[in-house]
Amino acid sequence: MKVTQEKLPASQIKLEIEITPEITKQTYEQVIKNFTNSANIPGFRKGKVPRQILIQRFGLSRIKAAALEELIQDGIEKALKQEEIQFLGQPQLRSSFEELIQSYEPGQPLIFSAAVDVQPEIQLNQYTGLQIVAEEVKYDPERVETALERERQKMATLIPVEGRPAQIGDNAVVDFSGVLTKAEGADETAEPQPVPGGNATDFQIELEEDKFIPGFVNGIVGMNPGETKEIPAKFPDPYVNEELAGKDAVFTVTLKEIKEKELPELNDEFAQEVSDHDTIAELRSSLEERFSKEAEEKTKSNKQQALLTLLKEQIQVELPETLIQQEVDAMLTQTAMRLSQQGLDIRKLFTQDVIPQLRERSRGEAIDHLKRSLALQEVIKRESIAVSEEEIKAKIQQVKQEYADQELDEERLQSAVENELLTEKVINWLLEHSTVELVPEGSLAEKDTTEETTEVLPEGAVSVTDPAIAEVTEEIAQATQVSEETSGGESSQGS
Repeated sequence: MKVTQEKLPASQIKLEIEITPEITKQTYEQVIKNFTNSANIPGFRKGKVPRQILIQRFGLSRIKAAALEELIQDGIEKALKQEEIQFLGQPQLRSSFEELIQSYEPGQPLIFSAAVDVQPEIQLNQYTGLQIVAEEVKYDPERVETALERERQKMATLIPVEGRPAQIGDNAVVDFSGVLTKAEGADETAEPQPVPGGNATDFQIELEEDKFIPGFVNGIVGMNPGETKEIPAKFPDPYVNEELAGKDAVFTVTLKEIKEKELPELNDEFAQEVSDHDTIAELRSSLEERFSKEAEEKTKSNKQQALLTLLKEQIQVELPETLIQQEVDAMLTQTAMRLSQQGLDIRKLFTQDVIPQLRERSRGEAIDHLKRSLALQEVIKRESIAVSEEEIKAKIQQVKQEYADQELDEERLQSAVENELLTEKVINWLLEHSTVELVPEGSLAEKDTTEETTEVLPEGAVSVTDPAIAEVTEEIAQATQVSEETSGGESSQGS
């Protein structure tokens, strides 16, 4: 077999494959024989159908197409083996199949071309002496007070109040019903349109700014028990119900009862109620240690992300489509698993209409992930960075202790742990061989407005948000879910 290689963009190789006349003839004859043995034609026994009758019945193009499929598949497999090409994904036929049917003559050479994705060639420029600038997250003692206050609010006792109007901070029990405000020019005689889901009886609402829709809480403030009032309000835009977004409404509200919070004292009894600690001093000390550690971990994560951002800019690589699509698949699968663990039905979220949009939106992030990962792999190779069996065994033992009540996929866990340790080791090596400047928090980018979790309990491990590490640590989590997936429970695929 004659094979000619040609490099193509995006880490592809084009193969021009020439099949010998003997093979094209043998394959065609074998296909004819197969058709003869399986054909059910009235007046002829199987295996005894004359060739001309067979061709008239099935058509020459169909028979040639069947022979071509075998020739192409077998030819590509043998060409890849002959040329010792380590390919990715599925080979792609580049020649027109219809044109091949027209030109194919058994007993004559067959020439066609195919393309395969291969591992990309990596050019990594500078990876030592990088000038890293990252935000330093400092421990804020106020977080301890915020956490304690939030826990006090949770444990508050609601005491009925009489003799005064409702005020901010109260809990109000109300009946309400809402109608949409008529648009200008609408029929004045028409019945008002009720707000979908906009009515309730004995509804308890905490009177805080920005609770419920704008205008509703402020309208209740100042009302007395037994009073009924019409309160104008406006649905925000965007809104969870798109049909209501930006629309004006009027709610008829009856205030039935006012309750105010009675907060528990911050004492040893409180500490015992909300935690495993015996004294408030121990609880404070525990929170201080926890939030201090979180600040250190966030600073560490910021340094890692800044490093990987710079490292990604130092790599030149043509990513094959196969790798990109595999990375997109992995990202969507991880997202689906997280949503499923939160109790959401991913079959309703990942519909056939939505998946293509998700894949397209995930493409850019997948490319970034791949570049970071390939850059780290290249550094590992150049600097001969490795982890020892002892390190792997110790980490596996730690994971087993953390997930003692779950069955583990040993093989998957071994791979995930080794990957995590290697990733952490190469990142630490790069940080040691770079210059790191720490700047005040919020000085490099807009601060994330996501609400911080300041629950007193449970005290979980601090998560590292760096993508390169988050991916491999998630593999460890997935390796602990085998017992759930294989216990007969229903599972859904996200992609």
